[in-house]
Amino acid sequence: MGHTATEQAGSGGLTATEHRLANGLRVVLSEDHLTPVAAVCLWYDVGSRHEVKGRTGLAHLFEHLMFQGSAQVKGNGHFELVQGAGGSLNGTTSFERTNYFETMPAHELELALWLEADRMGSLLTALDEESLENQRDVVKNERRQRYDNVPYGTAFEKLTAMAYPEGHPYHHTPIGSMADLDAASLEDARAFFRTYYAPNNAVLSVVGDIDPERTLAWIEKYFGSIPSHDGKQPPRDGTLPDVLGGELREVVEEDVPSRALMAAYRLPHDGTREADAGDLALTVLGGGESSRLYNRLVRRDRSAVAAGFGLLRLAGAPSLGWLDVKTSGGVEVPDIERAVDEELARFAAEGPTPEEMERAQAQLEREWLDRLATVSGRADELCRFAVLFGDPQLALTAVQRVLDITPEEVQAVAKARLRPDNRAVLVYEPTEPTDAADTEEGEADQ
Repeated sequence: MGHTATEQAGSGGLTATEHRLANGLRVVLSEDHLTPVAAVCLWYDVGSRHEVKGRTGLAHLFEHLMFQGSAQVKGNGHFELVQGAGGSLNGTTSFERTNYFETMPAHELELALWLEADRMGSLLTALDEESLENQRDVVKNERRQRYDNVPYGTAFEKLTAMAYPEGHPYHHTPIGSMADLDAASLEDARAFFRTYYAPNNAVLSVVGDIDPERTLAWIEKYFGSIPSHDGKQPPRDGTLPDVLGGELREVVEEDVPSRALMAAYRLPHDGTREADAGDLALTVLGGGESSRLYNRLVRRDRSAVAAGFGLLRLAGAPSLGWLDVKTSGGVEVPDIERAVDEELARFAAEGPTPEEMERAQAQLEREWLDRLATVSGRADELCRFAVLFGDPQLALTAVQRVLDITPEEVQAVAKARLRPDNRAVLVYEPTEPTDAADTEEGEADQ
């Protein structure tokens, strides 16, 4: 095992050491003896951006298949063993990665490492038509519950498809289409696993009440013999112009509680100062009840019952600034849109006030420190910066980078990006007449 054991002090004195197995698996360890727990996080460098047309949804489908058993663990055994040992676990899929994670009592750490290694090294021995069909149905049902059959559930998919043109690797969302899920064969799934679920395409982080030497010995014991795989192709280029070059718009008539205005703005790539400046701009404008849009639309005008603006950070394509406004009963969307454009134009012209800047930086600082303070959150961030930016140590200094952003940088990104010609707009119109009672009921359901 080769390793670099740099111990760079980071936020709050947190440290991490880096190591690499002969088969290419990157390992990041961070000791934290505050509580007797340990988090295991495994990021595979595969997400929906690696998929090709006609085979969307495979990355997410495979996230589910990884819980269907492996050589030594049958059926639902992964859940049963972790939960039986007092731990928690899950997995998620995004545009840019698939991750799996467990938080265990510290004395059960070896079990979590063995389980992750067993499915990385031997899942194909358990993958058959029955498990594929079972999880295909689970994913299709998840799509119905989260996208197709809930109010505003189509928004994410529609706005993503508008913001990223046809053929772009981010044009489709990780959930995939029903047709592509139906078309996926057992051989498609096996080829996907062989290509992407290899140790040299993964980062493993372990954070918490650990003995580093013993933890590394377990990792070498269980992961060291898994062969690497060199067949992976890099994801397609996600480069796009900084701005859309013209507003895109779609009106959707659905059974929703109230009218809604949603929009996606192209913003700078994650990992840049400009992205951090964009995050601060959106926090001032729409990050909570002290934000400009909330104060204008909900408190002052009473034209909306909810108003938010947040950043979807993406490393391989422009990030998205996500605007979401739900109207009060009877209010028309053009009235909302005029008010939003007024606030964005004023912000671009004037920038944030010193008080707004201080509040936004404090808000993002708290969010970052909340993530880094838990063993599971820190394990996830160490993996994220290792996979997407090549350096897990960047996770420990992310807070300081946000605090270093100037008001001028925040104003500059707002002026350059938060413009009508740089957004995809989605307007929801209820199929039934909207009144105040309906609006109140709908808001309570959100």
